[in-house]
Amino acid sequence: METHLSQTIDITNESARYDTSVKEMLADKQVLARILKYSLAEFQDDEIADIIKNMDMPMISQVRMEPGQTNLNKVETTSEEDSIPGEGKVFYDIRFSVFRGTGQIKILINLEAQKTTKESKLGYQLDNRIIYYLGRMVSAQKEVEFTRSNYNDLKHVRSIWICMDSEDDEDSINRICLTQETVYGKEMVLSNLDKVVGVIIRLRKNEKAAESKNILVAMLEELLKKDSVDVKKQKLVEQYGLIMNDETGRRLDVMCNLSEVVMEKGIEKGIERGIEKGETRLNNLYRLLMEQNRIDDLQKAIANEEYRSALYAEFNL
Repeated sequence: METHLSQTIDITNESARYDTSVKEMLADKQVLARILKYSLAEFQDDEIADIIKNMDMPMISQVRMEPGQTNLNKVETTSEEDSIPGEGKVFYDIRFSVFRGTGQIKILINLEAQKTTKESKLGYQLDNRIIYYLGRMVSAQKEVEFTRSNYNDLKHVRSIWICMDSEDDEDSINRICLTQETVYGKEMVLSNLDKVVGVIIRLRKNEKAAESKNILVAMLEELLKKDSVDVKKQKLVEQYGLIMNDETGRRLDVMCNLSEVVMEKGIEKGIERGIEKGETRLNNLYRLLMEQNRIDDLQKAIANEEYRSALYAEFNL
Protein backbone atom coordinates (compact mmCIF):
# COMPACT_ATOMS: atom_id res chain seq x y z
CA MET A 1 0.00 0.00 0.00
CA GLU A 2 1.25 3.48 -0.83
CA THR A 3 2.42 5.67 2.04
CA HIS A 4 0.74 9.01 2.63
CA LEU A 5 4.01 10.66 1.55
CA SER A 6 3.93 8.90 -1.81
CA GLN A 7 0.27 9.88 -2.19
CA THR A 8 1.18 13.50 -1.58
CA ILE A 9 4.06 13.36 -4.07
CA ASP A 10 1.80 11.75 -6.66
CA ILE A 11 -0.85 14.45 -6.33
CA THR A 12 1.82 17.16 -6.17
CA ASN A 13 3.39 16.06 -9.46
CA GLU A 14 0.05 16.06 -11.25
CA SER A 15 -0.87 19.36 -9.62
CA ALA A 16 2.38 20.94 -10.82
CA ARG A 17 1.66 19.79 -14.37
CA TYR A 18 -1.86 21.21 -14.11
CA ASP A 19 -0.58 24.55 -12.76
CA THR A 20 1.81 24.75 -15.73
CA SER A 21 -1.04 24.02 -18.13
CA VAL A 22 -3.13 26.81 -16.54
CA LYS A 23 -0.26 29.26 -17.13
CA GLU A 24 0.02 28.08 -20.73
CA MET A 25 -3.70 28.63 -21.20
CA LEU A 26 -3.54 32.11 -19.70
CA ALA A 27 -0.53 32.83 -21.94
CA ASP A 28 -2.60 32.19 -25.07
CA LYS A 29 -2.59 35.49 -26.96
CA GLN A 30 -6.38 35.46 -27.36
CA VAL A 31 -6.75 35.24 -23.58
CA LEU A 32 -4.02 37.78 -22.84
CA ALA A 33 -5.51 40.29 -25.28
CA ARG A 34 -8.85 40.15 -23.47
CA ILE A 35 -7.17 40.50 -20.08
CA LEU A 36 -5.41 43.65 -21.30
CA LYS A 37 -8.54 45.10 -22.94
CA TYR A 38 -10.81 44.65 -19.94
CA SER A 39 -8.39 45.38 -17.07
CA LEU A 40 -6.13 48.19 -18.33
CA ALA A 41 -7.44 51.64 -19.30
CA GLU A 42 -5.04 52.14 -22.21
CA PHE A 43 -6.39 49.10 -24.08
CA GLN A 44 -10.12 49.50 -23.47
CA ASP A 45 -10.81 51.05 -26.87
CA ASP A 46 -8.49 48.74 -28.84
CA GLU A 47 -9.68 45.83 -30.96
CA ILE A 48 -8.67 42.36 -29.77
CA ALA A 49 -7.01 41.62 -33.13
CA ASP A 50 -4.88 44.78 -32.87
CA ILE A 51 -3.72 43.92 -29.35
CA ILE A 52 -2.72 40.43 -30.49
CA LYS A 53 -0.90 41.82 -33.54
CA ASN A 54 1.18 44.16 -31.36
CA MET A 55 2.07 41.55 -28.73
CA ASP A 56 5.35 39.65 -28.63
CA MET A 57 5.63 35.96 -27.70
CA PRO A 58 4.91 35.44 -23.97
CA MET A 59 7.49 33.62 -21.86
CA ILE A 60 6.16 31.28 -19.19
CA SER A 61 8.04 30.83 -15.89
CA GLN A 62 11.36 31.52 -17.58
CA VAL A 63 12.31 35.00 -16.40
CA ARG A 64 13.87 35.23 -12.97
CA MET A 65 12.86 38.46 -11.30
CA GLU A 66 15.27 38.82 -8.38
CA PRO A 67 17.96 41.52 -8.56
CA GLY A 68 20.73 40.74 -11.03
CA GLN A 69 18.72 38.14 -12.96
CA THR A 70 16.03 40.03 -14.90
CA ASN A 71 18.46 42.04 -17.02
CA LEU A 72 20.97 39.42 -18.11
CA ASN A 73 20.69 40.48 -21.77
CA LYS A 74 22.33 43.84 -21.16
CA VAL A 75 22.97 46.65 -23.63
CA GLU A 76 26.37 47.11 -22.06
CA THR A 77 28.31 45.45 -19.28
CA THR A 78 27.47 46.62 -15.76
CA SER A 79 28.53 45.57 -12.29
CA GLU A 80 26.70 42.79 -10.45
CA GLU A 81 26.26 44.87 -7.31
CA ASP A 82 22.46 44.93 -7.56
CA SER A 83 22.39 41.19 -6.83
CA ILE A 84 21.27 40.48 -3.26
CA PRO A 85 23.21 37.56 -1.70
CA GLY A 86 21.02 34.78 -0.34
CA GLU A 87 17.81 35.87 -2.06
CA GLY A 88 15.79 32.92 -3.36
CA LYS A 89 15.10 32.31 -7.02
CA VAL A 90 11.79 33.71 -8.16
CA PHE A 91 10.29 33.48 -11.65
CA TYR A 92 7.61 35.53 -13.32
CA ASP A 93 4.66 33.31 -14.31
CA ILE A 94 4.11 35.03 -17.67
CA ARG A 95 6.13 37.88 -19.12
CA PHE A 96 5.70 39.72 -22.44
CA SER A 97 5.59 43.17 -24.00
CA VAL A 98 3.01 44.87 -26.18
CA PHE A 99 3.16 47.98 -28.35
CA ARG A 100 0.33 50.44 -28.81
CA GLY A 101 -0.51 53.80 -30.35
CA THR A 102 0.92 55.61 -33.34
CA GLY A 103 4.16 56.19 -31.44
CA GLN A 104 4.37 52.47 -30.67
CA ILE A 105 4.68 52.86 -26.91
CA LYS A 106 6.21 49.73 -25.41
CA ILE A 107 4.49 48.30 -22.32
CA LEU A 108 6.08 45.51 -20.26
CA ILE A 109 3.53 43.07 -18.87
CA ASN A 110 3.77 40.49 -16.09
CA LEU A 111 0.83 38.19 -15.35
CA GLU A 112 0.63 35.95 -12.28
CA ALA A 113 -1.82 33.14 -11.54
CA GLN A 114 -2.40 33.24 -7.78
CA LYS A 115 -4.48 30.68 -5.91
CA THR A 116 -5.29 32.91 -2.96
CA THR A 117 -5.28 36.50 -1.74
CA LYS A 118 -5.51 35.54 1.94
CA GLU A 119 -2.63 36.72 4.13
CA SER A 120 -3.20 33.74 6.44
CA LYS A 121 -2.23 31.37 3.61
CA LEU A 122 0.36 33.51 1.83
CA GLY A 123 2.16 34.76 4.91
CA TYR A 124 2.16 38.30 3.49
CA GLN A 125 -0.23 40.88 2.08
CA LEU A 126 -0.59 40.46 -1.66
CA ASP A 127 -0.32 44.16 -2.50
CA ASN A 128 3.18 44.19 -0.97
CA ARG A 129 4.27 41.46 -3.37
CA ILE A 130 2.72 43.26 -6.35
CA ILE A 131 4.56 46.47 -5.43
CA TYR A 132 7.81 44.49 -5.23
CA TYR A 133 7.24 42.96 -8.66
CA LEU A 134 6.49 46.35 -10.17
CA GLY A 135 9.65 47.75 -8.57
CA ARG A 136 11.74 44.97 -10.09
CA MET A 137 10.15 45.49 -13.51
CA VAL A 138 11.17 49.15 -13.31
CA SER A 139 14.70 48.72 -11.98
CA ALA A 140 15.51 45.81 -14.33
CA GLN A 141 15.10 48.12 -17.34
CA LYS A 142 18.42 49.87 -16.72
CA GLU A 143 20.96 48.81 -19.36
CA VAL A 144 18.17 46.92 -21.16
CA GLU A 145 15.48 49.44 -22.10
CA PHE A 146 17.61 52.50 -21.33
CA THR A 147 21.26 53.25 -20.58
CA ARG A 148 23.07 55.55 -18.18
CA SER A 149 20.68 58.32 -17.05
CA ASN A 150 18.27 58.26 -20.00
CA TYR A 151 15.26 57.83 -17.70
CA ASN A 152 12.88 59.24 -20.32
CA ASP A 153 13.26 55.88 -22.07
CA LEU A 154 11.75 54.07 -19.09
CA LYS A 155 8.95 51.78 -20.33
CA HIS A 156 5.49 51.36 -18.84
CA VAL A 157 5.11 48.33 -16.55
CA ARG A 158 1.96 46.40 -15.67
CA SER A 159 1.69 43.52 -13.18
CA ILE A 160 -1.63 41.65 -13.40
CA TRP A 161 -2.62 39.08 -10.76
CA ILE A 162 -5.43 36.59 -11.32
CA CYS A 163 -6.57 35.29 -7.92
CA MET A 164 -8.90 32.33 -7.66
CA ASP A 165 -10.38 31.98 -4.17
CA SER A 166 -12.91 34.79 -3.74
CA GLU A 167 -16.40 34.36 -2.33
CA ASP A 168 -19.53 34.53 -4.47
CA ASP A 169 -19.89 38.33 -4.10
CA GLU A 170 -16.18 39.20 -4.27
CA ASP A 171 -15.51 39.02 -8.02
CA SER A 172 -13.71 42.24 -8.86
CA ILE A 173 -10.94 44.05 -10.74
CA ASN A 174 -8.81 46.48 -8.71
CA ARG A 175 -5.97 48.69 -9.91
CA ILE A 176 -2.91 49.87 -7.99
CA CYS A 177 -1.67 53.21 -9.37
CA LEU A 178 0.66 56.09 -8.56
CA THR A 179 -1.22 59.26 -7.66
CA GLN A 180 -0.18 62.90 -7.33
CA GLU A 181 -0.93 65.06 -4.29
CA THR A 182 0.09 68.70 -4.05
CA VAL A 183 0.91 69.34 -0.40
CA TYR A 184 1.71 73.04 -0.89
CA GLY A 185 1.73 75.60 -3.68
CA LYS A 186 0.98 75.29 -7.36
CA GLU A 187 0.42 71.81 -8.70
CA MET A 188 3.17 70.43 -10.93
CA VAL A 189 2.48 68.68 -14.20
CA LEU A 190 3.69 65.11 -13.67
CA SER A 191 2.88 63.26 -16.88
CA ASN A 192 4.45 59.85 -16.23
CA LEU A 193 2.59 58.57 -13.19
CA ASP A 194 0.76 56.11 -15.43
CA LYS A 195 3.96 54.17 -16.09
CA VAL A 196 3.42 51.87 -13.09
CA VAL A 197 0.13 49.97 -12.62
CA GLY A 198 -0.81 46.79 -10.77
CA VAL A 199 -4.09 44.90 -11.26
CA ILE A 200 -5.81 42.30 -9.08
CA ILE A 201 -8.52 40.23 -10.80
CA ARG A 202 -10.51 38.18 -8.30
CA LEU A 203 -12.30 35.03 -9.47
CA ARG A 204 -14.79 33.07 -7.36
CA LYS A 205 -13.87 29.64 -6.00
CA ASN A 206 -17.48 28.44 -6.21
CA GLU A 207 -17.89 27.19 -9.76
CA LYS A 208 -21.66 27.17 -9.33
CA ALA A 209 -21.84 30.89 -8.59
CA ALA A 210 -23.97 33.02 -10.92
CA GLU A 211 -22.13 34.30 -13.97
CA SER A 212 -20.18 37.45 -13.17
CA LYS A 213 -21.53 40.74 -14.54
CA ASN A 214 -17.99 41.59 -15.65
CA ILE A 215 -17.12 40.06 -19.03
CA LEU A 216 -13.46 39.41 -18.19
CA VAL A 217 -14.15 37.77 -14.84
CA ALA A 218 -16.92 35.68 -16.43
CA MET A 219 -14.62 34.55 -19.25
CA LEU A 220 -11.74 33.64 -16.92
CA GLU A 221 -14.04 31.74 -14.58
CA GLU A 222 -15.43 29.81 -17.54
CA LEU A 223 -11.92 29.17 -18.83
CA LEU A 224 -10.66 27.75 -15.53
CA LYS A 225 -13.73 25.94 -14.21
CA LYS A 226 -13.94 22.17 -14.31
CA ASP A 227 -16.06 21.30 -17.31
CA SER A 228 -15.81 19.02 -20.31
CA VAL A 229 -13.47 20.38 -22.93
CA ASP A 230 -16.16 20.35 -25.65
CA VAL A 231 -18.60 22.35 -23.51
CA LYS A 232 -15.85 24.77 -22.54
CA LYS A 233 -14.79 25.31 -26.16
CA GLN A 234 -18.36 25.96 -27.23
CA LYS A 235 -18.96 28.54 -24.48
CA LEU A 236 -15.67 30.34 -25.06
CA VAL A 237 -16.43 30.63 -28.77
CA GLU A 238 -20.11 31.54 -28.57
CA GLN A 239 -20.12 33.75 -25.45
CA TYR A 240 -16.66 35.33 -25.44
CA GLY A 241 -15.58 35.35 -29.08
CA LEU A 242 -12.46 33.18 -28.88
CA ILE A 243 -11.37 31.56 -32.12
CA MET A 244 -10.74 27.89 -31.48
CA ASN A 245 -7.61 27.51 -33.59
CA ASP A 246 -5.24 24.53 -33.25
CA GLU A 247 -3.03 26.13 -30.58
CA THR A 248 -5.85 27.42 -28.37
CA GLY A 249 -7.66 24.09 -28.70
CA ARG A 250 -4.52 22.15 -27.78
CA ARG A 251 -3.93 24.23 -24.65
CA LEU A 252 -7.54 23.72 -23.56
CA ASP A 253 -7.33 19.97 -24.15
CA VAL A 254 -4.19 19.64 -22.03
CA MET A 255 -5.56 21.77 -19.19
CA CYS A 256 -8.91 19.99 -19.04
CA ASN A 257 -7.35 16.52 -19.21
CA LEU A 258 -4.91 17.31 -16.40
CA SER A 259 -7.71 18.82 -14.32
CA GLU A 260 -9.59 15.52 -14.54
CA VAL A 261 -6.47 13.56 -13.58
CA VAL A 262 -5.79 15.73 -10.53
CA MET A 263 -9.44 15.53 -9.47
CA GLU A 264 -9.62 11.75 -9.84
CA LYS A 265 -6.32 11.08 -8.06
CA GLY A 266 -7.11 13.47 -5.23
CA ILE A 267 -10.54 11.97 -4.59
CA GLU A 268 -9.13 8.46 -4.93
CA LYS A 269 -6.40 9.11 -2.34
CA GLY A 270 -8.81 10.90 -0.04
CA ILE A 271 -11.31 8.04 -0.14
CA GLU A 272 -8.53 5.48 0.37
CA ARG A 273 -7.26 7.39 3.39
CA GLY A 274 -10.78 7.79 4.74
CA ILE A 275 -11.47 4.05 4.41
CA GLU A 276 -8.29 3.28 6.33
CA LYS A 277 -9.39 5.53 9.20
CA GLY A 278 -13.11 4.88 8.85
CA GLU A 279 -13.89 8.60 8.69
CA THR A 280 -16.75 9.77 6.50
CA ARG A 281 -15.95 13.42 7.14
CA LEU A 282 -12.39 12.84 5.89
CA ASN A 283 -13.81 11.64 2.58
CA ASN A 284 -16.12 14.65 2.48
CA LEU A 285 -13.25 17.01 3.24
CA TYR A 286 -11.14 15.67 0.38
CA ARG A 287 -14.05 15.83 -2.04
CA LEU A 288 -14.75 19.47 -1.10
CA LEU A 289 -11.09 20.43 -1.48
CA MET A 290 -10.87 18.80 -4.90
CA GLU A 291 -14.11 20.40 -6.06
CA GLN A 292 -12.62 23.80 -5.23
CA ASN A 293 -9.23 22.89 -6.71
CA ARG A 294 -7.53 23.57 -3.36
CA ILE A 295 -4.62 21.26 -4.07
CA ASP A 296 -2.25 22.91 -1.60
CA ASP A 297 -4.77 22.42 1.20
CA LEU A 298 -5.30 18.82 0.11
CA GLN A 299 -1.58 18.08 0.32
CA LYS A 300 -1.35 19.62 3.80
CA ALA A 301 -4.47 17.77 4.94
CA ILE A 302 -2.96 14.43 3.89
CA ALA A 303 0.22 15.11 5.84
CA ASN A 304 -0.94 17.12 8.85
CA GLU A 305 -3.70 16.13 11.28
CA GLU A 306 -3.80 19.58 12.90
CA TYR A 307 -4.30 21.20 9.51
CA ARG A 308 -7.12 18.74 8.78
CA SER A 309 -8.87 19.77 11.98
CA ALA A 310 -8.78 23.43 10.92
CA LEU A 311 -10.29 22.49 7.57
CA TYR A 312 -13.01 20.42 9.28
CA ALA A 313 -13.97 23.58 11.16
CA GLU A 314 -13.90 25.67 7.99
CA PHE A 315 -16.30 23.30 6.20
CA ASN A 316 -18.38 22.57 9.32
CA LEU A 317 -17.66 18.85 9.00
